[in-house]
Amino acid sequence: MSDNYLTVTALTKYIKRKMDTDPHLKNIWLKGEISNFKHHSRGHMYLTIKDDQSRLQSVMFAGNNRSLKFVPENGMKVLIKGEISVFEAFGQYQLYIQQMEPDGIGSLYLAFEQLKEKLHKQGYFAESHKKEIPVFPKHIGVITSPTGAAVRDIITTIERRYPIVKVTVIPVLVQGTQAAAAIKRGIEKANEKELFDTLIIGRGGGSIEELWSFNEEIVAQAIFNSNIPIISAVGHETDMTISDYVADLRAPTPTGAAELAVPSQHELVERIYTLKRALIREMNREIINHKNNLQRLKQSYAFRYPKQLLNQKEQELDKHVESLQRAMLNNNQHKEKAYNNMHTRLLTQHPKKQLEQAAKELNNLNSKQQDVMKRIYERKTMQLTNTMDKLMLLNPLEIMKRGFALPYTAAGTIINTTKQVHEQDRITVNISDGTLYCQVEQIEEDSHDN
Repeated sequence: MSDNYLTVTALTKYIKRKMDTDPHLKNIWLKGEISNFKHHSRGHMYLTIKDDQSRLQSVMFAGNNRSLKFVPENGMKVLIKGEISVFEAFGQYQLYIQQMEPDGIGSLYLAFEQLKEKLHKQGYFAESHKKEIPVFPKHIGVITSPTGAAVRDIITTIERRYPIVKVTVIPVLVQGTQAAAAIKRGIEKANEKELFDTLIIGRGGGSIEELWSFNEEIVAQAIFNSNIPIISAVGHETDMTISDYVADLRAPTPTGAAELAVPSQHELVERIYTLKRALIREMNREIINHKNNLQRLKQSYAFRYPKQLLNQKEQELDKHVESLQRAMLNNNQHKEKAYNNMHTRLLTQHPKKQLEQAAKELNNLNSKQQDVMKRIYERKTMQLTNTMDKLMLLNPLEIMKRGFALPYTAAGTIINTTKQVHEQDRITVNISDGTLYCQVEQIEEDSHDN
């Protein structure tokens, strides 16, 4: 009976074979909304495709999603081509996506907007990173297709406007899968040569697919890292590419790029003539002013009556000399008086005077000290004598000389009361000239002690 039961693995494999052999599940065209999107570190994309009522687990392996022109996001509505199969480990069916495009917007346009937003956040479009285009370039590098109309327009315009500049065409592909890498190498090669002071990159107009190489991130990075200022001229005036945003200057057309890269020789000649006329006018004005000044000097009193002016200046000089002499005399007197005052003050502060004064003060202090010490000595001597007299009165030996004695127990304790000894106890009695060793024969207490 148990042989009729299937294992979970066997049932799952059976359902998987059924689905894998169903032609209707091999080529599924589906539209829905992305949720739970996860881009695994190994490159695979895991997501859920849903509509208002159902959800479908889906996966797009790295080999298929590598060619996507946009980054899928949660909430994005997409059009999908794929197949249905069973993921045996979980026993669930899921959609294996082969192709995916945004629903309602072109994938290239979406990729353009996503890359534009990314580079904007990274600072690629910041004005602080843009370099100045040289006003008078010496050598211009043109990075474009050598056979297109754009290169002819650029060269023709530059030769017409500024024929003294050198132009070098760096040929690259501008369309196709290899174009972005070719443009990147062209920019890097131009920087390595260190020959150019301006670069123009671009091509003629076309569809977004044809212009796409100028929307690639590697081209944007090459423009951003270039040490040479770059003018971007891609397509027509209404076409905008990532290269236009990153470049140091954007031109609406290749011809416009050539006009922005070099000045017009006719405008320069006209400007030179204008500056020349202004210079001549200024020089004539200066000449007239100097002539007028010279005429005024010729008509001045000094040139007309030089002798009288000299005499007048001689008298003024005499007055100044007298004034100077008086000032010097007054200054000398003032300095001499100040010197005398300083000398008098210096004598009063002479070290010898100060030493004599200090010696007198020292003698006075010594005399005062001796008087004070003498009085202190006498006072202390008197205090010592009084103290010694008091000590003599209190000295036990002096008391014993008058007939008194000091009794001690055998343990050496002074005897103050009869209760400290017993009959037959040995005691010692200290007197003024020796010690008596005695034995108590009888104890008699005074009656008033009771």
